[in-house]
Amino acid sequence: MYAIINPASGQTVREFDAATSDEIEFALGTLHNGYRANRHATPEERSAALLKAAELFRERSEELAAVITQEMGKRHADATGEIEIVARIFEYYGTKGPEMLAERPVEDSTQNDVIQYRPTGVILGVMPWNYPLYQLARIAAPNLVLGNAVLIKPASSTPASGLAFADVLDAAGLGSDVYRTLLVDSGDIEGIIRDPRVAGVSLTGSEAAGATVAKVAGEELKKVVLELGGSDPFIVLDEENIDDIAALAVEARMENMGQACNSPKRFIVMEEAYAPFVASVKRALEGDYRPGDPQDPATTLGPLSSESARETIADQVDRAVAQGATLETGGHRLDREGFYYAPTLLTGVTPEMDVYHEELFGPVVVVHSANSDEECIRIANDSVFGLGGAVFGGDPERAEAVGEGLEVGMVSINVPGGTDAELPFGGVKRSGNGRELGRLGIVEFANQRLFRA
Repeated sequence: MYAIINPASGQTVREFDAATSDEIEFALGTLHNGYRANRHATPEERSAALLKAAELFRERSEELAAVITQEMGKRHADATGEIEIVARIFEYYGTKGPEMLAERPVEDSTQNDVIQYRPTGVILGVMPWNYPLYQLARIAAPNLVLGNAVLIKPASSTPASGLAFADVLDAAGLGSDVYRTLLVDSGDIEGIIRDPRVAGVSLTGSEAAGATVAKVAGEELKKVVLELGGSDPFIVLDEENIDDIAALAVEARMENMGQACNSPKRFIVMEEAYAPFVASVKRALEGDYRPGDPQDPATTLGPLSSESARETIADQVDRAVAQGATLETGGHRLDREGFYYAPTLLTGVTPEMDVYHEELFGPVVVVHSANSDEECIRIANDSVFGLGGAVFGGDPERAEAVGEGLEVGMVSINVPGGTDAELPFGGVKRSGNGRELGRLGIVEFANQRLFRA
């Protein structure tokens, strides 16, 4: 089940055994006991270990980045960037976490009423492969400073990243009694969720996986946070700085080879700006991306994470073209070792086509034309997903008005969507529920307790 397959070569590097039932029981027992032993410590007392973890992530950046690159094909520069974001998250919650978790007076109360934030137990994290350390940091840092214990099930293709992350935390003083990575078979996840020692579950992954986990958690009346798919709109309202905006659009779309839930995937461009935008995007896709070894700094186009990832995106593009979409460039596997796919531009995609409704998890740009602000909003909201969205326009008030109409969890005006330690991350509709990070994320798995004295 668990294996490292180098996406740049297609070669299997190492295989791992899944955890046995005894190992699962031992992990749950250890974490539950650790939670009970440490739950009365204060966030201030816990914060030092988070700050130490931030320091160690930076010290070990090169070795950790190499693990990420080998497992899922991320370019080395992008992998080191991921480690820096991880360090910032631990640094932020080590510094700001205690203040965010401080008790707060109840507004308008005539008594001495406060809201307290207390830990609840062991939190299971079912994690994806596309950001194999950053995703772990999003659940680990907020919950560890709160006082919860964390059990991580990493993606089956990125086990070494998950194990390396745990090693760093252990060295920082966040040992196996409060944080563990366990290579759990997918068939064992239900039993873990149902275990009374588990207080909640956070999943980042597919809609199907989210629905399965949410059903089990619901039956057990346990809190669940889901960060699922996305098909984020990127709206362009006019021709102002169109080449710069197109370059920014391509850069945002191609980050991590398009394998990001909150990557802009549907570009909705006002009719007068449509032709220059498409031409500029096509030039960038054809001229700026050179395939190569993701360890090589000169490489600008890395592989997709797996053979199945490449085959999925290839099938989606082939179906779109067969159903009438226009292939402006790309649309084929690259003739080289590894899981490479050409940067692709599709236009003329209509609601009758499958791809109009699907998430494209790869280096594919889809551009739609619109002739009014209202049509931009309509197209943007004509999706089962609702993660994020961005609006660009020379008139900020107009851009903000369009942004107000988007049915998403995160809106960006004249900047691409993104994430950082202090920003709550999450969506609506079939993009999931709940939030990670920020003041909203740190209390998702807290007992938000009323205390009257």
